[in-house]
Amino acid sequence: MKKKLSLILLASVGLLASHIPTNACTGITLKSKDGNTIVARTIEWGGSDLNSQYVIVPRGHTEQSYTPEGVNGMTFTARYGYVGLSVEQKEFVAEGLNEAGLSAGLFYFPRYGSYESYQPDKKDKSISDLQLVSLILGKCATVNEVKETLNEIHVINIDPRASTVHWRFTDLSGKQLVLEITDGIPHFYENKLGVLTNSPGFEWQLTNLNNYVNLFPGTAPERQAGEITLTSFGAGSGFLGIPGDVTPPSRFVRAAFFQATAPQQETALKTVLQSFQILNNFDIPIGVEFAEGKIPCDIPSATQWTSATDMSNRIIYFRTMYNSSIRCIDLHTIDFSTTTYQAIPLDKEKQQPVEKIAIK
Repeated sequence: MKKKLSLILLASVGLLASHIPTNACTGITLKSKDGNTIVARTIEWGGSDLNSQYVIVPRGHTEQSYTPEGVNGMTFTARYGYVGLSVEQKEFVAEGLNEAGLSAGLFYFPRYGSYESYQPDKKDKSISDLQLVSLILGKCATVNEVKETLNEIHVINIDPRASTVHWRFTDLSGKQLVLEITDGIPHFYENKLGVLTNSPGFEWQLTNLNNYVNLFPGTAPERQAGEITLTSFGAGSGFLGIPGDVTPPSRFVRAAFFQATAPQQETALKTVLQSFQILNNFDIPIGVEFAEGKIPCDIPSATQWTSATDMSNRIIYFRTMYNSSIRCIDLHTIDFSTTTYQAIPLDKEKQQPVEKIAIK
């Protein structure tokens, strides 16, 4: 009965993930002057409240993967403790940081990814795509170890209706890899740009940036058009023509240019705060993703949470659609050898707090 209930719940997750118009994630990477790398991202889903949680995973915690048959995939035990932000179920960590300083996250990748088919005789080496972040955070300290781990396992879909995903991994050296699985084969790309969204594939997104070679920061100089002098209406006309819609290619372009033009900050904390300011531009209002009168749920935003990860200082920050205050978890305050496994909602109250100013 327990196995059957799990499959019913996973099927509902599959239906959510397959609803393409509301899948959106935007990731950026910033470096501070004192040498810290900050990875930040949004996660969107306009179909329902993802009921996200933060999970505290101790060293030695053992988890088993879901498969299309139930909870009978590979069993894996955490070598490193980690903190993750999960969606729908506590096991489905979408973004996280481990005590070794490795950051890992998944981004939706609909229509362009294709995993190998699940083979029951390989279930002991098979892991669901939504649990790969947990495996990597518990097992790996570097992106090179991530690549080695992928050679040993089979990444599968739990539900054939679900969207595929791709992944971003970043270690303390600042090296970042994007993993995309197509035709059942893992492909790693070094992400020197540090930006990631969704479909199409990462290499296509980089190529597409060449369409915007004319963009530049600041204001376009005035020029003559015959006897007429043309001047900008206001600041920022160097970016005139940058795509403003919420499709993944357009968000990739905007993120790349906002990131490239951001002034470098002195410290990791200032860079974290800067990343939240940049990602404010990628909050997706719930109404733009659906036809008029077809909004399926009552949530304040399609952007359900935004996170920023300071790997050097082992701190993961987040804010949510219900609470725009930035909160953080410092991994240095957690004894991963003695703490217990915990899964706690990101928001205890699903209402934006408002501070009332008392006037005397």
